[in-house]
Amino acid sequence: MTTDTATEVFEEHRPVLMGVAYRMLGRVADAEDVVQETWLRWSGTDPSDVRAPRGYLVRITTRLAIDRLRHVRSRNEAYVGPWLPEPYVTDFADTVPDAAERAVLADSVSLAVLVVLESLSPLERAVFVLREAFGYPYADIAAVLDRNEPAVRQLAGRARKHVDERRPRYEVDPAERREMTEKFLAAAAGGDLEDLMALLAPDVRLVGDSGGLAQAPVRVLESADKVGRFLHGVARKGVPDAAFRFMEINGGPALVTLSGDKVDNVLQLDVVDGRVQCVYILRNPRKLLSLPVDHRPSRDRP
Repeated sequence: MTTDTATEVFEEHRPVLMGVAYRMLGRVADAEDVVQETWLRWSGTDPSDVRAPRGYLVRITTRLAIDRLRHVRSRNEAYVGPWLPEPYVTDFADTVPDAAERAVLADSVSLAVLVVLESLSPLERAVFVLREAFGYPYADIAAVLDRNEPAVRQLAGRARKHVDERRPRYEVDPAERREMTEKFLAAAAGGDLEDLMALLAPDVRLVGDSGGLAQAPVRVLESADKVGRFLHGVARKGVPDAAFRFMEINGGPALVTLSGDKVDNVLQLDVVDGRVQCVYILRNPRKLLSLPVDHRPSRDRP
């Protein structure tokens, strides 16, 4: 295998490797580091020793991600306020033609599911990602993790039970989420608290991630009254030189707010029965650096 061929093979599988690493870590920069380390190991490998390049690359990526996950978890013990995964730009509608497969991939990378995955052990998380998101057989996962198949099945059972108990139990069409996000933006920008409250479920939650580096609630807000009044206050204060972009982030529509030439925040909604069930706001500036946002002039009003 020539250097050019090795590069072509790796690039062919890069999207899968990045998908595995991000779902394992919830951090774009860490996932990119893991994929880069996988490339370094791949480029130094004798190709005659590799029968199945994809399986070999996924095995390296998964093991590196497990090691990285153990490290970053100790780092996160001192994290200020609620934690959310770093926003990850997705384009499943353009790259995955099968609607069912697209739905599985979108769900497995959603903010709600990734938050739940944070509470799994690294091995449980690896098994869940490989099995649920990418459909790997148990035997293949056992080879990746160097475990026997019965042990992998046990890990998968525990992980699935844990996730099913905590994940949101609803499905919403992306177009409905986009429409609700536009209504939400219009109500907030209009400054009418009643209009805003009308969009919120009674038990709505707001999760704000600033890492202590920007203004955001240091605890999860619960109830329509608390969430509505907080958002109303934020909207009244406004964002200097604001502009807005809709992007597909973590498998669903999200509103990106720019302040001048910088991303101020990313907002995403979970919607149930036509009401906002959860509001996610990412304001940690370190988590917003990877967003490839076009800064050309855009509307500054909904």
